[in-house]
Order: sequence, then structure tokens, then C-alpha cells
Amino acid sequence: MGKIVKRGFVPTDKREFGEQSICKLFNAGKDLNYLLNRKYNIKNASIFVQNHYLLSERQRLALVRGISSTEQIHIRKSKEVKTIPNDCIVNIDGFNTIITLEVALSNSLLLVGMDGTIRDLASLRGTYRLIDKTDIAITLIGKTLEKYHIKKAVFYLDEPVSNSIRLKQLIINLLQSYPFEVQVEIIPDVDSTLEKLDNVVTSDAIILDKCLSWINLNKEMIENIEPKTLYVDFNLMESSTHNLPK
Repeated sequence: MGKIVKRGFVPTDKREFGEQSICKLFNAGKDLNYLLNRKYNIKNASIFVQNHYLLSERQRLALVRGISSTEQIHIRKSKEVKTIPNDCIVNIDGFNTIITLEVALSNSLLLVGMDGTIRDLASLRGTYRLIDKTDIAITLIGKTLEKYHIKKAVFYLDEPVSNSIRLKQLIINLLQSYPFEVQVEIIPDVDSTLEKLDNVVTSDAIILDKCLSWINLNKEMIENIEPKTLYVDFNLMESSTHNLPK
């Protein structure tokens, strides 16, 4: 048996994102949302909020990935494909989708953003290696797409990222028996390509803002994974009754 790897697992997450920390994190999230709605730059605003609430760098990263402005949420929701049409071509942000599934399968921390997408805190940083969860993640994508009778799935992988060629071959091998065409493209800039396409599967905020339409496939797949992982759901901020002194 190969080595068991928990993608995205950080031992301090249970403390930094546990019940006692959620109060502070949600208050910080409300403040960041307020600043974004007033057109503040997300990097500068998130650092300001981090310093104000004495957040860790990982907590700040969670805010950056989970909090959106009202305008951003509206734009993304307006382009979300609720019903996948038969015989369509689905364009998949390969590393983004597979890594998020690997994190879910590892029972590591996930975020539910204000836009309804599920994101992780794993940092790619140009390096990637296949783990014991990779086969399962790819197969889960195949089984989910099969239900919708799509015509073709095109996976886009970033050329500069290590092991992109190995991942391409694995995708082709695992999905070759499914009743839809599979194509894997290794290209220098995945983001700029997906920004021009429709039926995009990703949780990348920049792509969601610019693409023609997108499918929240990650959410559907992850919600069916057992056991359930640790979530921080930023949609619960408004219903939170916690109050901290400013």
C-alpha cells in the first residue's frame, strides 16, 4: 500500500477554525466584506483586518478566499449553470478541481465562500505531486459527469506546474472507459484560457468573475464525500449572533 497523504492538512486548523475562533473570524469577515463593497483592494483590506483582529496568516488567507463583495457574488451567481445540458462540453480547471477534491478526501479544512463555491487552503506554489487520493478524485469527476450525459470534458493543466504530464496521463487512463470524450490540455496560462469559455468547472474567483458561465461541480461532488470534513461556511456570518468589541 502506498503512503497515505492528507492534502492540505494543518494540525492547528482545529484551533484556528474551531468553535472558539469562529466568532472572531466571522466578525473579521463582515468587516472585510464591508471594505470590499466600498472598492477597497482585497490584499490591503485583508491585511488591515488581519492586524485589527490579530489573525494568523492562514486565517487571513481563508478570508481572502471566502469573502466577496456583493457585486462579485451577483456577477458569479448570474453566470452559474444550474442545469448541465446534455451533449455539452465541460471545461475543467484541472489542478483547482482535483486538489480541492484531494483535500476533501483527506478530511482537511474546506471553505464555503459567500459565492457558494467550496475552496481549500492548500497552496500549489508551482509544485504538485500525485497522492493516494488522486485516482479517487479523478474517478469521482468521471462518475459525476457521466450522470449529465455530457459530450466532452476538457481538462486544462498549468504547464509550469510539476507533474502536469503525469497527471494528464492519469486522467486519460482513468476516464477512457467513460461515455464522453476526454481531452487534456497542458498550457502556459490556464486562467486566461478559461476566462473566455463557458461551462467552466472551477472555484477560482478570478476565473469566475470573467468566464462566460460556470458549473459548481465541486460543491456537488464534495457534499457526497464521507466522512464529512471540517468546514468554515462564510454564508453563516449574517446569522451569527456573536459580537466582539472593536
